[in-house]
Amino acid sequence: MRITVFAVGRMKSGPERELADRYFDRLKKTGAPLGLEFTSVTEITESRAQQPELRKQEESAKVLEALDQGGVLVLLDERGKTLSSEAFAEKIARFRDAGKRQLLLAIGGPDGHDPALRDRADLVLALGAMTWPHQIVRILVAEQMYRATTILSGHPYHRV
Repeated sequence: MRITVFAVGRMKSGPERELADRYFDRLKKTGAPLGLEFTSVTEITESRAQQPELRKQEESAKVLEALDQGGVLVLLDERGKTLSSEAFAEKIARFRDAGKRQLLLAIGGPDGHDPALRDRADLVLALGAMTWPHQIVRILVAEQMYRATTILSGHPYHRV
């Protein structure tokens, strides 16, 4: 299953990007033997539409363009479900084992995701009840994806 992170907003070079990239590199190495291929981070600029609803619609349309037919869409949203790292890893394994060929994790812009996109999502996931800056969300997603592969492979990185 190919894994892509789709982000509204661009991450500048610096320590945050370096940390996210470090976890994405680890994900590439640990995911491949498990049938989980990290492909890329796709970044788009925020919509310039005047109303928040239009911005969310435009950004959501671009998310859907990046999603293959039959692909799994996971939205990061503060109103989503909170899962333990183990439960998240199990969800990923179930998607993979069901023959899904793509997993797209979408990080929304400042206005969040369009309600229609949330309705389409296979999983709406919260990284806690707090709102996080885009850069930190990307780091958290990278680390949790890497952690999921270590859980699935039995690697000791994840200790309880």
